Parts: sequence; C-alpha cells; structure tokens
Amino acid sequence: MRIAYLDCFSGMSGDMFLGALVDVGVSPQLFQDTIAALNIGARLDISRVTRGGISATKVDVFVHGEKELPREVFWEQQGHTHEHAHAGSGHSHAHRNEPVQLREHNYARTVQSEGGKGESGSEVHEHGHSHGRGLSEIREIIAKASISDGAKKTATSIFDALGAAEAKIHNTDIESIHFHEVGSVDAIVDIVCAAIGAEALGVDAIVCSPLNVGGGTVKCTHGTLPIPAPATLELLKGAPVYSSDIQVELVTPTGAAIVKILAKRFAQFPEMKIDNVGYGAGSRDFPGHANVVRLTVGEAPATHAPTISDELITILEATLDDLNPQLFGYVMDRVLQAGALDAYAIPVQMKKNRPGTLLTVLAKPEDAAKLTEIIFSETTTLGVRRRQEQRQALIRKWVNVPTRWGEVRMKLASMNGTVTNYAPEYEDCRRIAAEHHVPLKAVMQEAVQGYLRTREED
Repeated sequence: MRIAYLDCFSGMSGDMFLGALVDVGVSPQLFQDTIAALNIGARLDISRVTRGGISATKVDVFVHGEKELPREVFWEQQGHTHEHAHAGSGHSHAHRNEPVQLREHNYARTVQSEGGKGESGSEVHEHGHSHGRGLSEIREIIAKASISDGAKKTATSIFDALGAAEAKIHNTDIESIHFHEVGSVDAIVDIVCAAIGAEALGVDAIVCSPLNVGGGTVKCTHGTLPIPAPATLELLKGAPVYSSDIQVELVTPTGAAIVKILAKRFAQFPEMKIDNVGYGAGSRDFPGHANVVRLTVGEAPATHAPTISDELITILEATLDDLNPQLFGYVMDRVLQAGALDAYAIPVQMKKNRPGTLLTVLAKPEDAAKLTEIIFSETTTLGVRRRQEQRQALIRKWVNVPTRWGEVRMKLASMNGTVTNYAPEYEDCRRIAAEHHVPLKAVMQEAVQGYLRTREED
C-alpha cells in the first residue's frame, strides 16, 4: 500500500502543500498547465529557500502581478480593520448589506445588519458592486477546466468544506459566502493544484500528523481574533491539534480544508519503506524553527495497513481518596455516555497512607475537554492529568447471529484477513436474558455457537 505522510509540525497552508508536492517530485509543469486551464489570471513563482536550515521549495501565487500575503501581514500593511483602500485600486470600501466576502487566506466577513451598522461588513466599492466570487461561480470554473474528473471532485469538495465552515461561523447560507476577487484566485490555485498534485502522487492514502496551529491573535476585517481562526477550528474538528511557542497563524483555513478532504486518517509517523521526502516552505523564516511542511512518500506493509488502525488518543487521570464509593459507578457511566473510549479504576495507596482509586479515562482528543469537565464536576479531585498516547487497534466489525431468543450482535476483530477475536455484545445478551428469564451465560454460549456454525458454513 503506497502512502504519503504529511508532517504538519509547523502548520499547513495551501502554498506550503504545493511546495512539498513539487519537492517530492510532482512536476511544476503540471501545476503551470493546470493554472493555464483555469484561465483566471494567475501564475506561480517556484523557488528554493532555506527555513531553519532546511532547504525547501517555495511556491508563491501571483494574481494579476500581485503576490498574496499572509493575513496578518496584509492587515499590518493596510493599517485599518473596517475602512481601507483596496490594494492597487484607489477605491475606498464602505459597509453595505452584501454577501459575506473572503479575502486573504479566504477568511470570511460577516453580513451587515440592518441600517448598514453590523459587526464588520462585506467589502464592496462605493458604487455598490460586489467584487467577489460565489461558490457556484467557483464550482463552474473548476468544472470547465481541462483537468481530470477526480481532481474536479476533490477540489470542489475542498471548496465546499471551506464554504460550509465559513457559513456556520457567520450564521449564513453557504451560497452567501463570496471570495474577494484576488483572494478567490489564490484559493482556486491552491486548492485545484492541491487536488491535481495529490492525484499525481499516486498514493492509496494520505496520512496526516497532529497539526501545530500556532497561537496569539491576528488582525482582520472583524478586528482582533484568536489563533486558530474560527473557520480553521471548525474545519479541524476531529483532527488532533496542538500549539507550540510560535505565536502566529500556522494553519490557514485553506490548509485546514485541504487536510480535511485529503487526509484519510491522523497518526504519528507510520511504518513505511521511504521512497521520497519533500519540504514545502512557509512565507516566514522563524529563528530556531523550520517553517516547512514535510511530505514523505513510501510503501506501508500490506499486512498492517488494511487491518490495524493507528490513532492518537488522550489519557485523562485523577487519583481520588475522598470520593464516596457509591458515586464512582455513576462517574464511570457519565464519562462513557459522553464518548469516552474506555474508563477503568485501579486501587492505589496515596499520601498519608490513605487507600484511594486511580480513575483513568481514554478519550478522543476532541472529547478531552468535556470529559475533563465531567471529572471535575462529578468527583472530588482538584486536578486531572492529561497526556497523549498512540494506540493501535485491530479493525472491527459487527455481524448478527441468530439465537432461539433473538439476534445477538457479534463483535469481530481481524488481522491480516483472519478473524482473531470474537465476542457477543454483552448488552444484547443481557437484554435477551432479562426478557426471556434465561441465564445470561446460556445466551452468550448460544451466540458463540451460532457464530461458529455460520463461519463453518462459509
């Protein structure tokens, strides 16, 4: 199984991904031909740069001769957040009740409320004409381009994901999302070339690392917002993220949308035989930090890839020495009902020779915060420890097995195409035992025998 591993230790953006694709062997001419097919007034400038001592490929998008800038750099140069001059046009922009506009890195602007005095407003010229592209127009541009149907589908899905995130953040319809004339060209180039490049890699799956999202704040048309940007967070739901000491925006909405659609799963560096490695450079060069995204292409062992999942999980722990034992079962039920992957308790001897209990909860990273809140609210602990660990799990599936009292679900775990473990679902067996007044063990035994008979017949 051929895979590509996307290592986002310094974040992710569209141009960084394109640089990594070129560096790993995707033809630059393929991108140039793609841009020509789009016919939207853009060109690429591809160069070699050094970031933190690492040589990398830098891809810059020029739109009608204008180079796109990171959002905070753009606003630093503008010096305003609500009324400003359009770069290179001389026109000022006033607030109107117009569709949401997306500018640098596709960040959305909220629709004005009645009377023209809303949160921050869309960007339109004084004469009232909106300068932007809606998603329907962008879909049409992609559909008409002379690129493969697969790349068209992927690029459209990325744009739809980006538009849906912005629409949710701004509480508006997805068709009301509009991209600024220059920003839309930059986004189309990044996203369509990302789809084309991913297809050209010829891999069965792209696996992504946890993403370093950066930190701090960023100035934009809404004023000052925290990093990660709201749309970025919306797009990264379900993905493992963290923040290092780099206090700038490292993951852009475009980068997050690309990862959301292209990445099949998130994991630490997977087992593979490495064929090629490429580095895509970001715009900035941070002291002591290589601002690059790394793309590694290779062959994963066939015996592992289809049957074993590799995922990052969060471990929550709390030691309890003064909790009423009657409450402990309720706490376990609460965390499991709230989405914990597992929960268990171990007796421990605590300070002052008090007997206590170690509560351990396994969670998806995105569920860790709410589970921590439950532990604090339902127990007497004053602190919850948190760490991340890598978990490998056999691929599982369910089959229904008939018994004389009704069907029971059987959980099967497989490795290398062979079922290695099987067990009847406890809750099914318990329900049947209670309804038919038969021993629980008899129901479980018959379910196992029924499964074995079915397997022999197959």
